[in-house]
Amino acid sequence: MPMPESHPHAVAAAAAGLALASTSSRRSLSLGSSISQSFRQMDTEDPFGRAQSDHDDEENLRWAALEKLPTYDRMRQGILRRALDNDQQQQQRQSVEVVDIHKLAAGGDGGRALLDRLFQEDSERFLRRLRDRIDMVGIDLPTVEVRYHQLTVEADVITAGRALPTLWNAATNFLQGLIGRFGSSNKKNITILKNVNGILKPSRMTLLLGPPSSGKSTLMRALAGKLDKNLKVSGSITYCGHPISEFYPERTSAYVGQYDLHNAEMTVRETLDFSRRCLGIGARYEMIAELARRERDAGIKPDPEIDAFMKATAVQGQETNIITDLTLKVLGLDICADVIIGDEMIRGISGGQKKRVTTGEMLTGPARALFMDEISTGLDSSSTFEIVKFMRQLVHVMSETVMISLLQPPPETYNLFDDIILLSEGYIVYHGPRENILEFFESAGFRCPDRKGVADFLQEVTSKKDQQQYWYLDQEQYHYVSVPDFAERFKSFHACQQMQKELQIPFEKSKTHPAALTTRKYGLSSWESLKAVMSREQLLMKRNSFIYIFKVTQLIILALMSMTVFLRIKMPHGQIADGTKFFGALTFGLITIMFNGFAELQLTIKKLPVFYKHRDFLFFPAWTLGVANIILKVPVSFVESAVWVVLTYYVMGFAPAAGRFFRQFIAFFATHQMAMALFRFLGAVLKTMVVANTFGMFVLLIIFIFGGFVIRRNDIRPWWIWGYWASPMMYSQNAISVNEFLASRWAIPNNDTTIDAPTVGKAILKSKGLFTGEWGFWLSIGALIGFIILFNMLYLWALTYLSPSSGSNALVSEGEDDVNEMALEGRRKDARRSKDEISQVVSSDPGTNGGTNTLAQSRVTLPFQPLALCFNHVNYYVDMPAEMKEQGFTESRLQLLSDISGTFRPGVLTALVGVSGAGKTTLMDVLAGRKTSGAIEGDITLSGYPKKQETFARISGYCEQTDIHSPNVTVFESITYSAWLRLSSDIDDGTKKMFVEEVMALVELDVLRDALVGLPGVSGLSTEQRKRLTIAVELVANPSIIFMDEPTSGLDARAAAIVMRTVRNTVNTGRTVVCTIHQPSIDIFESFDEVLSLPPSKVCVCTSRNHLMF
Repeated sequence: MPMPESHPHAVAAAAAGLALASTSSRRSLSLGSSISQSFRQMDTEDPFGRAQSDHDDEENLRWAALEKLPTYDRMRQGILRRALDNDQQQQQRQSVEVVDIHKLAAGGDGGRALLDRLFQEDSERFLRRLRDRIDMVGIDLPTVEVRYHQLTVEADVITAGRALPTLWNAATNFLQGLIGRFGSSNKKNITILKNVNGILKPSRMTLLLGPPSSGKSTLMRALAGKLDKNLKVSGSITYCGHPISEFYPERTSAYVGQYDLHNAEMTVRETLDFSRRCLGIGARYEMIAELARRERDAGIKPDPEIDAFMKATAVQGQETNIITDLTLKVLGLDICADVIIGDEMIRGISGGQKKRVTTGEMLTGPARALFMDEISTGLDSSSTFEIVKFMRQLVHVMSETVMISLLQPPPETYNLFDDIILLSEGYIVYHGPRENILEFFESAGFRCPDRKGVADFLQEVTSKKDQQQYWYLDQEQYHYVSVPDFAERFKSFHACQQMQKELQIPFEKSKTHPAALTTRKYGLSSWESLKAVMSREQLLMKRNSFIYIFKVTQLIILALMSMTVFLRIKMPHGQIADGTKFFGALTFGLITIMFNGFAELQLTIKKLPVFYKHRDFLFFPAWTLGVANIILKVPVSFVESAVWVVLTYYVMGFAPAAGRFFRQFIAFFATHQMAMALFRFLGAVLKTMVVANTFGMFVLLIIFIFGGFVIRRNDIRPWWIWGYWASPMMYSQNAISVNEFLASRWAIPNNDTTIDAPTVGKAILKSKGLFTGEWGFWLSIGALIGFIILFNMLYLWALTYLSPSSGSNALVSEGEDDVNEMALEGRRKDARRSKDEISQVVSSDPGTNGGTNTLAQSRVTLPFQPLALCFNHVNYYVDMPAEMKEQGFTESRLQLLSDISGTFRPGVLTALVGVSGAGKTTLMDVLAGRKTSGAIEGDITLSGYPKKQETFARISGYCEQTDIHSPNVTVFESITYSAWLRLSSDIDDGTKKMFVEEVMALVELDVLRDALVGLPGVSGLSTEQRKRLTIAVELVANPSIIFMDEPTSGLDARAAAIVMRTVRNTVNTGRTVVCTIHQPSIDIFESFDEVLSLPPSKVCVCTSRNHLMF
């Protein structure tokens, strides 16, 4: 049993893993093993069996024998009771048996049955049992207290249009950076966090709130030690009094990012298994060993089931583990554990489930401090509440330190937190107990309305646009209170003064628990990390087998085509002129092999976002991924080279000698390996697909030009000869040419007096400027091996030291003093409506026509036909998944929608609600005609006419849950491109431009018109900005019916209000709009006119919002 940490304690690490299943009893599955039967039956009374004391005596004897074993053997065994059936007496009897902990830890029926038995009770009670066992022997839990003092984070951004990556801007910015201060600098210093202070205490759960661009993610990343190195950081961050330079904060804490970066081809279980395996078990093994030693010395016999469970969580290095099952149950992912995650192009789990996978990745590790950034995106209120409730229990019982950022927390979730941090414009407006935050704002003159959620109130009260409505001092005239004013007022508030007193008292380092801070960089040894990464990459290759099969198929087709061109019977030999065809055939094969390695460029870039996340979170050393890819691609080169040589060698009529055959194979194999190494390196350096493809083709062209075929060595100018010797293709050309033309059949005396060579073969080689001796082959092979080593070493260097692509391209207008949300609000157009006007729009009659409400209308009105969508008895079936068939399901089809009927009317905004997995997105996909598989039953009509998909696609819009956009265009270009392609040609260009501008103003993207879209989680727009862009791209198509899949997911309360204001305005123009929503606030919910509810039973309830009955 490996001992991964030097200090003998990881109770919290154990508890974090142990506790993960505390809410799982509601989701447990029936199991068929004998252990499972035991757990289901052992509570049954046995009045006719032997006495309970006999069971106890047997258990005590076995336990005494187990206690005498050495620690290593004792940690590998546990004692569990097993129920046996007695058919003669129709009773159940129990026996006690010793179980192998490694088999139990690997999951399966035995491990899951143990979980079912343990988690039948309340989760908090289970955690109390764990804590009581630990406290009974006097073991202290390691705790982490995080302090930040005068923390300031700054960034330099390029201003005005110089941030756009045009050729002129790139050249100018490069020259300015190279020369220094060349003219006036267009970079501006932006302060993200401004002298913030605070303490995060163990056993306290903190909620971080703030509007967009307030610095929430920056604060979390700073505390977790994961800030971008290009940022300027001042101030101090300490864990238990130790600066972060004295340990590894990436492993001591866990940061759950707001972007869901996963390998799309892996299942949920495989993803969590890999993260759990890489993160390790911390000091869990040493803690349990010490716990067992103290219990033995004190004569204490623990609960056998709890003991077996705790030992199972301390097993390290397994591909599967019981901790993964715990995480799946707690997060409600057990229903999709064996479903691939998917991405924009691969159908997988839902967006909410992806968010839970992102959370689960970090929960499987042993971290003692958790920083969770917007974990509720895409989740329904019930799921969010259950997850946060479990985190609260974990914090209070196991003394964890947790900070969670939520966008739209419902009141019941908000009330679970102990402390609140309100961050705005880089200032901490409030940091203290939840009970005192309303008192603070009331002292400033602002009160939360009775029907307003406190979290939504906190998001809006610092906004200049929304603040006035919360002013309650009638005897005083309202005056705007800025964010710096709030921050200054907070310094005199009693919660801040108490915190300042605590900050002035240094934390005593001597009280730090030895297991609290992690001083070891990785959770696994280098060899174990390589094994883990190798197994994952092998799995991904298997899932992407189509790519490799297609490449081999492509080679076979090209080989067949080339064989018809260079057919053996048409390839005479013996003369110098005959060598031209053979030389061309060899070069064609060489180019084909080189181009086949080009696919490695795209495959490498595709892996980079997930790799950077794992590397920065210290899952594994960067070189392990590189080495794994290098090793696993050797068989690929072997197969592809062998296919080409085997098919073409004798058919094309090359030298009929076995030695020459295998030497040509060696040359092509080395060439293929060199090409793959080259393009792997280019992919790791260039990082983006567009740039890599462009530059990769340029490199390939340069290598080809200097390869010796297009231009002979004798014809290359002296100042370019270095390119010839530096070209890898030149050595490949020499290797295959020397191998062929020095064969015995080309050893005919040379009769051409213009070429000084004894044989025809050497004359051909000399005329091409190639090597003329057998040594040339091995020299070329040696050079190719050198290039392989060089490119692979550069590839490993790039993976280890290069950073991801830069973050958001901030576009700051020259002369603008601030880029925070408040400054952007001040620059909005005067035509924007006030809060009172918005209320009028929201409260307007559902049937109001767009022409009667001027506030809701765009100034540019394009004609459209209002349409009603009706559906009656809709059913949807898909083929039964293979995984479910293996679990015993006998039906051939799986029904996802069952007998759903309803209608969506013009001018009526309908909310489609239901828990995650109820079928909301599936129903919208069916109605919109986006399902390409499965069977659909029922009637769907448009204003009484049967729906025709060809026509429907032109008059409908669909805002997907995943925001898919071209990353290298601006916001304005994205919307304009959609308008020009989708609007009718009868509309003149001027009207189209005006309509685009109106839509941009409608969704409040006008201030971001020149911002690059970028890639999610890598660069460009934020989550809420992408959501608004998705809506704008559909609105400019001027559709009659719009489907919106969770338009408010990923948005804070204020951004969600902006989006819903846009949606409401769209409805009031007479369009039919349907939205799925999660966690709606009271304001957002009241903006809907009708509700279509999809419970898990798929029996829908369609009614007016005002007539809902529960």
